[in-house]
Amino acid sequence: MTSISNLVLMTTALTTALIAGLFYAYSCSVNPGLAQLGDREYIAAMKSINVAIINPVFLFSFMGTLLLLPISAFLQYQHGVSTRFWFLLVATLVYVIGTFGVTVTGNVPLNETLAQFDLQSASVEVIAKQRADFELPWNRFHTIRTVAGVISLLLVILACLDRSAE
Repeated sequence: MTSISNLVLMTTALTTALIAGLFYAYSCSVNPGLAQLGDREYIAAMKSINVAIINPVFLFSFMGTLLLLPISAFLQYQHGVSTRFWFLLVATLVYVIGTFGVTVTGNVPLNETLAQFDLQSASVEVIAKQRADFELPWNRFHTIRTVAGVISLLLVILACLDRSAE
């Protein structure tokens, strides 16, 4: 019989996998594709993507993981301190700091600055500078949050596989 804590853990695994997969796929396909664009097209594409990503499906998995990881850890803690609990606690910390925290303090401010940039009236030189000021730091933050998301997922998978808490 499946307990509430195991159902929450399975849902946590799903949302964590969705976010890790999204960021990983972005790193493997979207970023390299965008890098091939000219400066004006790059900025226009990023502005469009940054608007499109704020949707219920993304927010469910991104914010859902932020809520479900500590809930899963707490539910496991109620059964006693176990390896599963430690996996989930560390996964929570890695996600909160490395994925959510980096997104909120790194990527989002860069996205907001880009959103305010007037692409239509900017000169070629100003557009090139805006891209240079945005692209490298944004990609660095994205790499950090991607690695953190994958590490969180691996820890959640280990928690799912761990039978010592049952």
